[in-house]
Amino acid sequence: MEALRQDDPRRFGPYTTLARVRESAVAVHFLARGADRDGLALVTAARPALASVPAFRRRFRSEARTAERLAGGPVPRPDVSPEGDGLWTATAYVPAVTLSEAIGLAGPLPERAVRVLGAGLAGTLSRVHASGAVFQGLAPGTVLVAEDGPRLTAFGPLGAAAHAEAREGGQLSVRLGYLTPEQVEGQEAGPASDLFVLGLLLAYAATGTTPLADGPAEEAAERIAHGSAELGSVPVGLRALIAGCLSKDPADRPTAGSVAAELAPEGAADRAQGGWLPAVLAAAVTDQAARARALEPPAGPVDDGPRVPPVEERTPTDAVPTGAALPDGGAPGHVVPPGGGHDGDPGEDSRTTRFLGTGARTPRSDRATAQLTLPEEVTNTAPPRLPAAGPPPAQPYAHPAFTAAPPALPAAAPPAAAPRTGPVTGRRALLTAVAAGAAGLVLGGAAVAALGSDGSASATTDEKPTAEPRPALPGRPPEPRWTYARPAKAPAPLTAGVWQDRLLVLTDTAGATAVDLRTGRKVWERADAAGAQSVLTAGEDLCFLAAPTEFLWLSPEDGRIRHRVRFADQFDGVPDMKVAPLTGQSGSVLWFTGSHTVTVRAPKPKKGKKRGKDTQVVKAYFFAYDVVRRKEVWRVAVPAGRAPGTPAYRLIAARKADLVVRQDAGTLTPADVRAGQGKAVFRCFDRTTGKPLWNRRFGTVAPGGAAAGDQEGRLFGAVGDDLGAFETGSGKPLWTLNGTASSVFGTPVAAGALLHTTNRDQEVGAVERATGKVLWRRSTEVPAGDGCPALTLSGSGRTLLAADASQVTAFAAADGRRLWKFQDIGAPAPDGAAVTAPYRVLATGKTSVVVQRERAFYAFPVE
Repeated sequence: MEALRQDDPRRFGPYTTLARVRESAVAVHFLARGADRDGLALVTAARPALASVPAFRRRFRSEARTAERLAGGPVPRPDVSPEGDGLWTATAYVPAVTLSEAIGLAGPLPERAVRVLGAGLAGTLSRVHASGAVFQGLAPGTVLVAEDGPRLTAFGPLGAAAHAEAREGGQLSVRLGYLTPEQVEGQEAGPASDLFVLGLLLAYAATGTTPLADGPAEEAAERIAHGSAELGSVPVGLRALIAGCLSKDPADRPTAGSVAAELAPEGAADRAQGGWLPAVLAAAVTDQAARARALEPPAGPVDDGPRVPPVEERTPTDAVPTGAALPDGGAPGHVVPPGGGHDGDPGEDSRTTRFLGTGARTPRSDRATAQLTLPEEVTNTAPPRLPAAGPPPAQPYAHPAFTAAPPALPAAAPPAAAPRTGPVTGRRALLTAVAAGAAGLVLGGAAVAALGSDGSASATTDEKPTAEPRPALPGRPPEPRWTYARPAKAPAPLTAGVWQDRLLVLTDTAGATAVDLRTGRKVWERADAAGAQSVLTAGEDLCFLAAPTEFLWLSPEDGRIRHRVRFADQFDGVPDMKVAPLTGQSGSVLWFTGSHTVTVRAPKPKKGKKRGKDTQVVKAYFFAYDVVRRKEVWRVAVPAGRAPGTPAYRLIAARKADLVVRQDAGTLTPADVRAGQGKAVFRCFDRTTGKPLWNRRFGTVAPGGAAAGDQEGRLFGAVGDDLGAFETGSGKPLWTLNGTASSVFGTPVAAGALLHTTNRDQEVGAVERATGKVLWRRSTEVPAGDGCPALTLSGSGRTLLAADASQVTAFAAADGRRLWKFQDIGAPAPDGAAVTAPYRVLATGKTSVVVQRERAFYAFPVE
């Protein structure tokens, strides 16, 4: 759930929109309130580019009529838009997460939950098939998991589409998420096709992976038509039923009614009574319900455009309402410093912001943030465009996009100075700041295109004016030392890295570019370094790039390639090696995994017997490579990963004698998933020889859960809602930092005696690494979302920066004082769409950081 965007409509018939819930290939789902202000609704609004196609409009309304016929149980009754009032439906809002979101949060569901899910879906299919129709609306994103059982949001192939686009001539192209063997062979879908897709969904719910259908579309179609499903990780009690649903011959599949009866003879609703969801999902649904109830529509008439209140009408986010009581302590398990964390104390200010600034706890003041201000870094030569008089005409949902010049807001002239022409700043920038509950956000990217222009492609330097210094204000970020942006005609960066605190090196599909970290000017650009996906340091005089098929060493002076090592030439015995993203680097040594496929010949047959078929086997290795000596240090054979076979390792800790890694969950084979039993397996290797030392689980840290290590032999990992510390040598738990039902922890950052933490409540903090004692905790004042802010510590260790999809927030690392916040307006992409990429922070030296948002880069001074 996220705040409304500038161009989102504020009304659909009698419904007033409150927030965005999620998007699909064909529509956007909004949370709304009806005219009577009692009860919430979920509005599904068609994307305008598709709504203009007659075939789409007919199909959209046809599927809405299907929902009307099926209304009851897991199918809510829709309110369909009348002709001439856009293209949307509205149903009663039920707090829920999609099945794909549920698997991302909790991992594979327990068998009882899978049975409830499958019985509810099969019951609906049975009703559809009894009428002689085919449903074709099942997909991980169209099945909702609610407290009282599963729900459905799509009622045909359109709603469940993985991709849809309008083509010339009024044609509509729709790609389905899941195919069936008969569809791959060109036959029409029948009732049995729904059972095949149901089998895929149940296997996905039970294992977290989809048999046959994962991977590129062409390969998936081949496996669906001719491959056999790997169901070894499916619970034994469900295996035969799911295998029957996945039969190649439609005639061999069970009926929907028989599936429902086998999964839950007493009925899905009865089986769901008393709670059927894992604790983390039940908490997520409860939290979503609380946030939805806290939303209020604007009082009085609502037009199609949101009003941005003047600065003087806004209340600072940190302010405590008159007469409000301060909280008297932290959540269970949290250590509050002496004094209870009241005025003057750097204790916990947990949950200072929920969605649109609402929440169950009173915000605590720690430092006043600045009023909303506009940057004055660029003087525009063209006069600003003003919005046309009167409200915009009513229209169907329009996807937010920045045009060539968004409307400008009037800016006050500085006192005792000639008036300046303010930057052209979109209303969306201010609206996003207000929606985030952060009155101190500074929109530093209002003139990205002007500040960051590369000039011609052949230019070797990038001259640009130095920004005028401005006085520091509480909550306002410091003046950027420079701003740089990739031109719209260039591909978006694949990655960015810092070389020796001298260069910012960017890579994309067209080449590599170096920017001087002192001035922000482009130093060089090399097309023959295209496609590199990692930027590292190779000693004092070379910059190292890792590409999918080779390693490159570039001169930092002009970007010329000094050395090039192709994997086929360097690594003997591993022809056609496929390399996963680099595991990590320490000093001159980097670690990575690679694999190749070998043919194992069938054994010689006995006399009178036919020779068997040769088999293809993937062999995988973990490498250590010295980038200065350009030499392999060691390699060790490791288990292969999920097809195409290369396991991807992430570095957890690199210590003097050993290193600890964990395999990315997406590369685990079904056998790995089954053996792990829902827990991550960490591997330890001798740093000198590569000898495997141990494989170990730590508590209930999940395969995709956050984890990090330190030099003292500790491992920190997300354990359910908590953060746990373990001794790596023995697996012994050391301490636990308790969280709340919604505060799933992200990857922490160790610094000295402290461990900086982050969680999905959009909070960051610091605890003692040895004991887990909480020293401080602060909110970033961003609406709670699906992810955790990513943490970066400045080179001096004094400033902690939290980056997410909405902003960058800077804190004093020692006591958690909120220093400043930064948010740009989103540089327009080449197709005119607004950038929604998350922010990223790169530490450069002791007194500077670079903030990236896709094409735009800002260099800020920090302590």
